[in-house]
Amino acid sequence: MTAIPLCKLDQSPSNVRKVIDEAADEQLSHDIEAHGQLQNLIVTKSKKRTRFDVIAGGRRLRAMNMIAERGAWDKTHDVQCLVIDSKTSNVGEVSFAENFQRLAMTPTEECRAFQHFVAEDGDSAAVAKRFGLTQRFVEGRLRLANLAEPIFEALEAGDITLDLAKAYASTDRHEVQLRVFEQARYNSYLKADAIRRMIAEGSLRGSDPIARLVGEEAYVAEGGRVERDLFSEASEDRWLDIPIAHELAAAKMEVEATRLVADTGLAWVRPVAATSSWHARSEADVHPVRLPPAPISDEAQTRIDDIETRMSAIGDIFEAYEVEPSDAIDIEDLETEYEEIDEERRTLTNPKRELPKEWKGEVGQFLILTATGEMVLDPDYYSEKELRFEEDDNGQITGGAFEAPSTKSGGAAKPSKPEAAAPGGKAVSARLFDELSVQRRDVLAASLLGDPGLALDYAIFALADARGYEPKGTTIRGGKAGDPVRGECPTGEADQILADAHDALERAWQEESDLTDRFLAFRALHDEAKAAWLAYCVAISLEAKKGYTSEHHPIHALLGTILDIDVAALWRPTSENFFDRISKASCLAALTEIGGRELAARYGASKKSELSTSCARLFAGDAIVEEDIKERAMRWVPAPMRFELPVADQVEAGGGEPDAPDGVDDPADETATDDLGADEPEADEAEPLAA
Repeated sequence: MTAIPLCKLDQSPSNVRKVIDEAADEQLSHDIEAHGQLQNLIVTKSKKRTRFDVIAGGRRLRAMNMIAERGAWDKTHDVQCLVIDSKTSNVGEVSFAENFQRLAMTPTEECRAFQHFVAEDGDSAAVAKRFGLTQRFVEGRLRLANLAEPIFEALEAGDITLDLAKAYASTDRHEVQLRVFEQARYNSYLKADAIRRMIAEGSLRGSDPIARLVGEEAYVAEGGRVERDLFSEASEDRWLDIPIAHELAAAKMEVEATRLVADTGLAWVRPVAATSSWHARSEADVHPVRLPPAPISDEAQTRIDDIETRMSAIGDIFEAYEVEPSDAIDIEDLETEYEEIDEERRTLTNPKRELPKEWKGEVGQFLILTATGEMVLDPDYYSEKELRFEEDDNGQITGGAFEAPSTKSGGAAKPSKPEAAAPGGKAVSARLFDELSVQRRDVLAASLLGDPGLALDYAIFALADARGYEPKGTTIRGGKAGDPVRGECPTGEADQILADAHDALERAWQEESDLTDRFLAFRALHDEAKAAWLAYCVAISLEAKKGYTSEHHPIHALLGTILDIDVAALWRPTSENFFDRISKASCLAALTEIGGRELAARYGASKKSELSTSCARLFAGDAIVEEDIKERAMRWVPAPMRFELPVADQVEAGGGEPDAPDGVDDPADETATDDLGADEPEADEAEPLAA
């Protein structure tokens, strides 16, 4: 070992580590400053006299130079180095081996290590400083160390990823961790975000508009508790005392609503601690106010005429340019001008509608929140009375208020449904009502395009609300798809997972007898509960096969490929569900697929019933066979149970026909079982999917 001054060390071009992470190097520099050099550098003599090239330990060299730049070390600080001869050693190979053979600590080892250091120092900030880390990182590892034991053991065993463990550790309450862990046990496809949403149920996110309006300082001052998610942004922290946050938001919005009433002269301004006033409007039973069209001024009309003249002229230039292009014409500038004046024309032809002064004392607005927690007025006006505008003899628009007309005794007959009434109370014709209904439907559909969240809620509700044949106002329907088999059908683990998922669904909203009340109750569910209903409804809607054919839906194969489904983990072939139902030759062919002719020959003399039982045990992993055969048996499922895209698609994607496993005969070789099986008749042998 040789001590070499830091200023005489250079990074070698032969060092295999090329990617530089400055933040990680900064962290390492603080660690080396705190604990000294724990591992020597490997160097060779440079072509420059008195200098050395570092071939292994480049990160440590950069970290040491950072220490010197901070003034904590002198440039002549001695660095322990192992000097090797570049003439007798492969420099690149040494660098690769030194980096490749390094084994990082596992997350659980890091957790225990930080627990030890914090127990010694009693201060996470001091430990963070010693190792050049942020205090949040250290506290995050401590939170992981404090995971509920079954979850920590799952992380240690590699059964869950570090990302999932961080999601569980977003709360320090073990009862919540274990509840979600138990719910997620049967769903291996849940991602970390879904786990966080399940844990956050019953709390308020720091990014919620209400939280942003109130502010954490005011919330905590009133006794509100905050649970930090140490693995995400601060906006993902959760506020546990929702009533406190709502009370503070209500008080703040009430003050603003009072100020706005005084400033605007409106009859009322009602605060709603949400980003939409839809639910509040429904509960308040108020009517939307349709503002009268605003007249176009003479000045605006003159400008509109000028714009249309100019747009027509530009159009003529475009047509001439297409016939005979010219460098004298700047087409890009003309296109820009055309777009600008067209936008101006649209604005002028649709002047802003203004509230008639006569209506101010009759109408109000809702004060709502933006996504960032800012208080804003909902742009629409509402009234407890039905309002209409009137036009006098001079064309001047005035406001007026009236209650909905009532039919006097002896007057016109009231239509069976209020929506079918014509002005004056008489019923419109059936034809006219149908035409208006179609147009009304299109207006609703066009408006719904602007609110995908409401559209999704409505779609999930229509799928989930399975009350007889009650119309839901949409062609979307839920319910279980019909199965192509009648009577009992073998079940497996997947059936139990579906049953458990059904039992876990939130159903309180279904107790409402009225359709609209059920929808409002459904909308009030947490996003996670709605997502569970959506996943379940779509899951049970899947059809088993294509109509009456022996053919699967290709899109199911695509979905299975996207999900990377491991069928063998959820379904195993048994005597009841498979081997009793196929011929002896087919059973032997299955054995050939996983173990070649030699394995099939072991069972060739067996009777069909015995062969079926043997196959069931072998493919369940209960038979004593070679380890490689057992592994293939546990992965094997018959063709009708596989999610495979068409072979043409697979070949197009870059592969040819798949080869059989090493040491296993090609199942397509028909001679593989010719000399092994008896030709016994089977009850289901004629079924096209059985063989």
